[in-house]
Amino acid sequence: VAIIVAAAVVFTFAGRPVDLSPNMINVEGADIGGPFELTAQTGERITSEELIDGPTLIYFGYTFCPDVCPIDVQKMAQATDLLAEDGIALTPVFVTVDPERDTPAELAEWAAAVHPDLVALTGSTEDIRAAADAYKVYYQKVDSEGSAADYLMNHTSYFYLVTPGDGLVAMFRHDITPEGLASDIERVLAAL
Repeated sequence: VAIIVAAAVVFTFAGRPVDLSPNMINVEGADIGGPFELTAQTGERITSEELIDGPTLIYFGYTFCPDVCPIDVQKMAQATDLLAEDGIALTPVFVTVDPERDTPAELAEWAAAVHPDLVALTGSTEDIRAAADAYKVYYQKVDSEGSAADYLMNHTSYFYLVTPGDGLVAMFRHDITPEGLASDIERVLAAL
């Protein structure tokens, strides 16, 4: 019984176990992540292979989000800065699930206000669907009659930590603190 319990709370990366924190999701053996090609806030097309050249934290959301997304993206930005203080370079990436409103120009202004290193991605409806499907991200447009936004986007809210050689190495719940996110990322990267 003890062995089964221990196995349920451990990641295995290259034979080195990492204890799961309460804000981590066990992704061992999960088929999550994969190649994508999207448009950056600069207007340039970028592939996942070009983008993920080191530890990368990906979040799917949208800029018109009234509540969860702005908080989560700030957490990602703060965790990026905390890791930088420890000498760990992390690329924060935001992928919109609302390409209708989140144009490259809109994302450029928004990303500049969030963090200088934030890469914000959009694309065609098909591009976004392919990236979301690769990461098993649910999203759906929901009419919001009477609101200034006209519609909202329901979507999953996780942080995906990926590295160039390993792909997805960890997932974190969105209610994690910036300090917890930075600490967990550092532990996972140290075990690779």
